[in-house]
Amino acid sequence: MVMSRRRRLLIPLALAGVAALGLAGCADPGTSTGTGAGKTVKIAGGITGTEADALNASFTKFTKDTGIKVVYTGDKSFEGNIVTKVQGGSAPDIAIVPQPGLLKTLIGTGEVKTASSTVSKNVDKYWSEDWKGYGTVGGKFYAAPMLANVKGFVWYSPAQFKTWGVEVPKTYDDLLTLTKTIREKTGKAPWCAGFASDAASGWPGTDWIEDLVLRQSGPDVYDKWVAGDVKFTDPKIKSAFDALGQILLNPDYVNAGFGDVKSINSTAFADVAAKVADGTCPMTHQASFLSSNFLTVKTAAGNVPKIAPDGDVYAFILPGIKSGASSVEAGGEFVARFSDSSAVQKVAEFMSTPQFADARVKLGGVISANKGADPSLASSAFLTDAMKTLQDPKTVVRFDASDLMPATVGSGSFWKGMVNWIDGEPTDKVLSDIQAGYQN
Repeated sequence: MVMSRRRRLLIPLALAGVAALGLAGCADPGTSTGTGAGKTVKIAGGITGTEADALNASFTKFTKDTGIKVVYTGDKSFEGNIVTKVQGGSAPDIAIVPQPGLLKTLIGTGEVKTASSTVSKNVDKYWSEDWKGYGTVGGKFYAAPMLANVKGFVWYSPAQFKTWGVEVPKTYDDLLTLTKTIREKTGKAPWCAGFASDAASGWPGTDWIEDLVLRQSGPDVYDKWVAGDVKFTDPKIKSAFDALGQILLNPDYVNAGFGDVKSINSTAFADVAAKVADGTCPMTHQASFLSSNFLTVKTAAGNVPKIAPDGDVYAFILPGIKSGASSVEAGGEFVARFSDSSAVQKVAEFMSTPQFADARVKLGGVISANKGADPSLASSAFLTDAMKTLQDPKTVVRFDASDLMPATVGSGSFWKGMVNWIDGEPTDKVLSDIQAGYQN
């Protein structure tokens, strides 16, 4: 999609020492026209706020060891501006690109450099073949993965589950049974959801559908769907909509704390965190990055919620159709290089290592799929578990489908279709309209 969902949701975090270390980001960007120590490498991306400070701080030891200064500058409109800048001759040394589709567009300008052999070897060693594939275009490898997030979590209150005498479901049918049970025990809606996100409204619904396609039909169908070989009008894709409709289109099941089914479209996607924290909303579907939003909301007792299996809030992966199935949808960023200078190459190589991943993960709020990184450095037990899930070779991981689809569909007709669907448009019409995005 056009904007990174993780960054669209993340809000400033209290990361000790980051603000001070990140002041380098306010300095004169300098140049990287030479090679070696004493040079400045400029990085651009859509990461802003305290996250940007943390990213700058991640290079502190690297700068001390190499003499190469790294200055990251965040742009909230990065996705909309970067192609124009590259085409106009104003490309940064390195860009942090949040979608493979955008990366492909940038590579199409002819300005992105192929990855060095060192970067390629690091990715072969520390990431899965799929992750390398997302940075590959036309058989050439260009961009290493950087950070990642796990989508498809269901956030809930462990204390409420204990009170109701219910457990974390093992299958999707169990989830539907759990939903019915909570409704019967409380007389209130078990779920809340928010699709509102300005021009990007609807994307949380695409995540739901993508999760269900992966679980119901498997990774092969998912891949063919992403490639456009399986159409939205295919019965397999309709099946995912029908399954989701059992929850989101049921007035008995939504929209806890906000209103009726149609209120999903007027509810800001990030607002669900407060309702889960204060107990108003029993469950919501959102990625691992929602953990950051819980840092600024309160429980019914007025406290910042504790994220733990025995805490105020926690999350489980949306269960598969069969018990034990481990499939997750993920998102992440990619490191695209526009300069062949020695200093820039060294920075790009560092960013492909476990050492960079550890440095950034340790500063809080993020995880990495780098298999050489230490998940124990994550800033919460939840993020540690999420990171282990991504690193586990047994986990079937697929990148966010709408990020991989053409923009006219992934961040166009698909987003719009989810909004129309919630507003009551028939599923067959919605699917036909989404598919028509390929013809635009």
